Amino acid sequence: MIGVIDYDMGNLGSVLNAFRALGLPARMLDSPAEASDCRLLVLPGVGAFGDGIRHLRRRGWEPALREWIAADRPFLGICLGLQLLFATSEESPSEPGLSVLEGEVRRFRVPPPLKVPHMGWNRVHAEPPGADVFEGIPAGAHMYFVHSYHACPQEESVVAARTEYGGHFCSAVRRGALVAVQFHPEKSQAHGLRFLRNVAAMAGLEPVEAR
Repeated sequence: MIGVIDYDMGNLGSVLNAFRALGLPARMLDSPAEASDCRLLVLPGVGAFGDGIRHLRRRGWEPALREWIAADRPFLGICLGLQLLFATSEESPSEPGLSVLEGEVRRFRVPPPLKVPHMGWNRVHAEPPGADVFEGIPAGAHMYFVHSYHACPQEESVVAARTEYGGHFCSAVRRGALVAVQFHPEKSQAHGLRFLRNVAAMAGLEPVEAR
């Protein structure tokens, strides 16, 4: 079972629907107590860093997520769900994040005519191309982005993909069974769905029709 964490941060239903469209078992989770039979936890979300971490705390997810990730259980963060893995963000400097990855989240500083937020389709360059959760996805495939801030990992070893927008930024991270992306795979058509299927396979889950 895939558990999509509901913490009142954006249209989480689109992520749930994407997994279901792939024939993968998924449901929304209101509290950590509902995650006991899940093989993969997904933390999506859009919105402000400070609001996100406060909502996670209020619902009891902060310690539960740290424990889940520390045990190296399969986890996928999407957009805000990537940024919240880090210790701090320029967006909400007084609110500490989950601190499971070293580094910070910074606002884009881009030259004209580029604008903030970074919005729309852009190329994702996996490192190395086509490996692991990017298997079957062409090098430089277009994925859909909507964000004003980007993660800056302290450890280069966790960077799984980069994207160009006034300079290269980290658009995916991977450490053990932890995967997180800045783009929205649920909005990225065939390549995004292939990515979600790859992440589910990492957790030992296959589409129902493939069984």
